[in-house]
Amino acid sequence: MLIVQKYGGTSVANVERIKAVAQRVADTAKQGHSVAVVVSAMSGETDKMIALANQVSSNPSEREMDLLLSSGERVTSALTAMAIEALGHKAMALTGRQMGIITDTVHTKAKIEKIHADRAQKALEDGFVLVVAGFQGITGDDNVTTLGRGGSDLSAVAIAAALKADLCEIYTDVDGVYTTDPNIVPEARKLDKISYEEMLELASLGAKVLQTRSVEFAMKYNVPVVVKSSFNNNPGTLVTTEEKEMEEVVVSGVAYDKNQAKITVMGLPDRPGLAAGLFKAIADASIIVDMIVQNISSDGNSADISFTVPKTDSKKAFQLAESITKELGAERVATREDIAKISIVGVGMRTHSGVAAQMFEAMSKHGINIMMISTSEIKVSCIIDAKFTELAVRVLHDTFGLAQGAKP
Repeated sequence: MLIVQKYGGTSVANVERIKAVAQRVADTAKQGHSVAVVVSAMSGETDKMIALANQVSSNPSEREMDLLLSSGERVTSALTAMAIEALGHKAMALTGRQMGIITDTVHTKAKIEKIHADRAQKALEDGFVLVVAGFQGITGDDNVTTLGRGGSDLSAVAIAAALKADLCEIYTDVDGVYTTDPNIVPEARKLDKISYEEMLELASLGAKVLQTRSVEFAMKYNVPVVVKSSFNNNPGTLVTTEEKEMEEVVVSGVAYDKNQAKITVMGLPDRPGLAAGLFKAIADASIIVDMIVQNISSDGNSADISFTVPKTDSKKAFQLAESITKELGAERVATREDIAKISIVGVGMRTHSGVAAQMFEAMSKHGINIMMISTSEIKVSCIIDAKFTELAVRVLHDTFGLAQGAKP
C-alpha cells in the first residue's frame, strides 16, 4: 500500500516534533507500506521570512518572494529525511523541482499543471521514504513558484494522485473535521466522514482544516483523504465520495470567515457590459470575487454593485474598482472590512426544504443583520457584521442540532 502523509507547520515546529514525525513515518514503513511524506515549513518560519522581506523592501517582487518562501519547506524536508535515516530507514528529500511539480507562472499562488513523477516512483521502488518540500513547484522556464497559503495540502494530494497512492493522510494540529470551530463551540462534534463536496464548501468558506484547491484535486482524481492529528492516534475524518447516508443529515457543519472585505460601487450606469468590465479588471489581477449583489435604483438608470474579496486583496481590488469605475461613470466606491461570512453546509439540503429560512429566522431572533446572501445546492452563506461572528456560529450550531450527542 502506498501512503502519502502530509505534516503541517505545527507538526514540525521544532526538532522534537520533527523526530516524532520521523517515528510515525518509520512506524508506517515498518507495517510494509511505501511512504511519501510532504512537509510544511516549521511553524512561524514563513511569517519570519515575510517580515525580513518587508524590512529590505516595501514592495518585494513576487518572483523573489517565491524563491525566499520556498526555502522554509526545503529546510524541513532535509531535517525530516535525516531524522528518518537516523531511525534506520532509507530516506530521500526532494524539492518541488526535484519532485517534478510543474506549475503555471502566477507567483505566490501558482496552480499545478502536471507532475513528472518518474524519479519519485523509482526512489519508492528502490525502498526509499520520500520527503518532499510542500507548497512549491517550478515553471516551465525554471522559476520557483509557491502555491499559496495551505499549499502543502495541495502538494500532498497532487503527489498522491500522480503516484496513484492508496491513501493521503493529512496530519495537522486537529484530529479531524468538526461540525464547527471547537474554540467557539466546545460541544462541536468530530465527523467520521464527509463528502468531497461538503469539505470543499467548508474549506472555501473559511474552515482551516484543508486548503480548498487540495479538496478540488482530491475530488477530481478521487484521492481518499484522511484528516488526522500528529499529536495523538485518534481516528480522523475520511473525506470521500458522497454516500446515501450523508443525505439524511441536513446540515453537516457551520463555517465562518473573517478574511472578507466588501466593496460597493455606487451609481454605476445601468448599461450592458459595464459590470463585465469591472469584474474582468478584478479577474485579470488574479483576485477572487466571492459574493456579488446588484441593486437597481428606483429610476432604473443606475445600479449599486457590492462584492466580496479576500481581505488581503481588498486594497488592490478597491484601487482597481475606483480607477475603472471613473471610466465607467460611477459615482463612488466604498469598502468595508469589519464583516464576516457565516455559512451552513450539508448535502442533505438537496432533499430538505426551508433550511435557508430556518437559518435567517435564527439569526433574526438574535438581532444579527444580514447584508448579503449566497446559496448553492449544499450551502447557504451570509455576510454579517464581524462583531456577531461567534454568536452566529453558536446560534446556527444549536439551531441545526450539531452538538456532541446530537443525532448525526
